Amino acid sequence: MSGQAAIIDGKAFAAGLRGRIGAQVARLKADHGITPGLAVVLVGEDPASQVYVRNKGRQTVEVGMASFEHKLPAETPEAELADLVARLNADPAVHGILVQLPLPAHMDATKVINAIDPAKDADGFHILNVGLLGTGQKAMVPCTPLGCLMMLRDHLGSLAGLNAVVVGRSNIVGKPMAQLLLNESCTVTVAHSRTRDLAQVCRGADILVAAVGRPGMIKGDWVKPGATVIDVGINRIEVDGKARLTGDVEFETAVRTAGAITPVPGGVGPMTIACLLANTLTACCRANGLPDPEGLTP
Repeated sequence: MSGQAAIIDGKAFAAGLRGRIGAQVARLKADHGITPGLAVVLVGEDPASQVYVRNKGRQTVEVGMASFEHKLPAETPEAELADLVARLNADPAVHGILVQLPLPAHMDATKVINAIDPAKDADGFHILNVGLLGTGQKAMVPCTPLGCLMMLRDHLGSLAGLNAVVVGRSNIVGKPMAQLLLNESCTVTVAHSRTRDLAQVCRGADILVAAVGRPGMIKGDWVKPGATVIDVGINRIEVDGKARLTGDVEFETAVRTAGAITPVPGGVGPMTIACLLANTLTACCRANGLPDPEGLTP
């Protein structure tokens, strides 16, 4: 196959998704007098996290939800953070809780995440949600893989029977992505830095998801002609003295082989916050005994 891959526009898809979420939030308010609420906790001064939290807060308000931001200094004791999480767990106005990672070195992120009420775990990282997803039950699903799945379904329709290769085995993207694809009846391979002949493994993929955090690692000739490529990587590199974002896939070569590909920036990134809002709405509906919102869950 020659020519140019279709570009999967995550920015446009996320805008459409936020529009649908906003409409469902408005209906929830009108019919039931309920406003979904998202609480975001930021510990320390990490600049990337600050930008991210600011964007989350803005988009939460834009779709009509209540936004609760809690900023704690980097030296806050872990016990103080645990107290805040406990208060948010007990607050009926809060339906989704997100503790922004990374946390300062003196805090145990796993312990903090597992202290969140699983029903309010907007990030889908709690061990209970991981287990529910792994056994095909109703769970809160991590935002980035959920966004990837939505775009794949939108582009391909049914994913059943397709060969999917996920490069990366993180708890945040790689593992839940593989689980979601399995649940869609794909044949799934999880590859990583120790995989033998990684290029050859990738060439067998109808769906190739790159989530390793290494700029340009996946070359164009690793991509099966016509494959759908989802590039989760967001890497900051310097080109001619200027910082720019690039993915884990060598876009310039892959775009000539793939059938469809997500760009970086403007691909998976915008979907992550949109899916956080989707998860908050889902959590709110479940907390109030209402059916899951339409089109926002796997």
